[in-house]
Amino acid sequence: MKTFARLINTLDSTNKTSLKLEAIHRFLSEADEMDKLWFLALFTGKRPKRAVTTSLLKQWAIEIAQIPEWLFLESYAAVGDLGETIALILPPPNQVIERNLAEWMDLIIRLKDKTEEEKKAFVRNAWDSLPYMQRFIFNKLLGGSFRVGVSAKGLINALAKHYGMESSTVAHAVMGNWKIADTRFEELIQGKYTQSNLSKPYPFCLAYALEKELEELGPITNWQTEYKWDGIRGQIIKRKGEIFIWSRGEELVTSQFPEIGEVLMHWEGDFVIDGELLAYKDGQVLHFAALQQRLNRKNLTKKILEEVPVVLFAYDLLEWEGEDWRPKALSERRAQLEKIFAQNPTARLLLSPIISATNWEELTAIRADVRTINSEGLMLKHLASPYHTGRKKGDWWKWKIDPLTIDAVLIYAQKGSGRRSAYYTDYTFAVRQGDQLVTIAKAYSGLTDKEIQEVSRFVNNNGLEKFGPVRTVKPELVFEIAFEGIARSNRHKSGVALRFPRILRWRKDKTVADIDDIEDIKRLIQ
Repeated sequence: MKTFARLINTLDSTNKTSLKLEAIHRFLSEADEMDKLWFLALFTGKRPKRAVTTSLLKQWAIEIAQIPEWLFLESYAAVGDLGETIALILPPPNQVIERNLAEWMDLIIRLKDKTEEEKKAFVRNAWDSLPYMQRFIFNKLLGGSFRVGVSAKGLINALAKHYGMESSTVAHAVMGNWKIADTRFEELIQGKYTQSNLSKPYPFCLAYALEKELEELGPITNWQTEYKWDGIRGQIIKRKGEIFIWSRGEELVTSQFPEIGEVLMHWEGDFVIDGELLAYKDGQVLHFAALQQRLNRKNLTKKILEEVPVVLFAYDLLEWEGEDWRPKALSERRAQLEKIFAQNPTARLLLSPIISATNWEELTAIRADVRTINSEGLMLKHLASPYHTGRKKGDWWKWKIDPLTIDAVLIYAQKGSGRRSAYYTDYTFAVRQGDQLVTIAKAYSGLTDKEIQEVSRFVNNNGLEKFGPVRTVKPELVFEIAFEGIARSNRHKSGVALRFPRILRWRKDKTVADIDDIEDIKRLIQ
């Protein structure tokens, strides 16, 4: 457990990518086969179900620490994490038990068939045998809510670097349907349990935000203009009768869009297509909030498939019949893409429409109205451009519309993590609904360090109630909140969901009497 504890401690205590990569490299070099497999299993969601309830863990910890419940709750409110709170309040261990991660996981799995007394004896013995950091990790493993402090892309890149492989190959290998009991770690990474070459995607071509005057781009006839959609950017791969869908975040998401794969199985030829996966119904692109209902689900029910149908809007052709088409001009790639779609008409896969405009002024007017079709703006792509790897300034530009804004009041605050753990940095905002306030959004970014300190002082001096780590505060501080889109939502008390909310500025010139009304905000929905 020491090796794993050192890894998790490093991942959680730094934001530097280089240090995270170094920690993972050290773990892969030092850990044994089964510990590395369990690390991957925890990261990919293959964790056992919770064997002990959090209420029991809390009860046992209070007994051992011999503290009143109110003090435990105060400690929990300050720390913000149950597993960490328990690890901190318990007395130092009286003995040392050396077990690796795999051995602990095996014992935790066996708990499911134990009595409550047997579970209590096991947990108390473990707490009395582990130092703080290992005890904290044990609590997280026991609770079934373990989170690895690194992004999916970060872990994949670290594995790829350690083994001298391409990240896409590693991603496909580790995200597959494998089981610990039947798997050897290095064989897994090397792709023995998958056909990684068939699924290999290309790096995405990305655009810069438009930073020139339109006239500086030259004649409009040199450019292909498309709508910028707000969905999941993906590569659709069909090779040798197999279908793979990769997100831009290098996640294999084929299972989340079964209807797309089903249609593609009937198409002729092999290809790789770049496009946008969108919720789409009755000829209209739906808000991203609708698409979110489809994402990261283990099982897609018939109801969700019917209520939130998806389509692919195809942008580009990257490979055709085994040949890399990325070096060819966009005009040539688009022409071939149109031929492929003409031969395979379907309502599930559509060509992203090309916008026709005779001059830049006309295009500017079109951009001003894109919210009516749930678009974020326009994409400008030079007709002679190849499909670049990553970003290359000058060939592709994204021309987004300005964000929407509202004025809202701060009503809840929670402390951050890491270097911000001493300050309130996570905020919940509300707007007016008649004589009441109704929550509208959460935001975590947009303030300077000085402003964060000032807000934290206000929360400390004007806190009303505590709910675990969350503080209710007097509704006095008004902020301007920017967001990219808005949609109706049954999951939010306000009845709406904001897309990418963030703090634009602190409106010290306004009071709670000046915040927006929810009915006015709903009128922003197209």
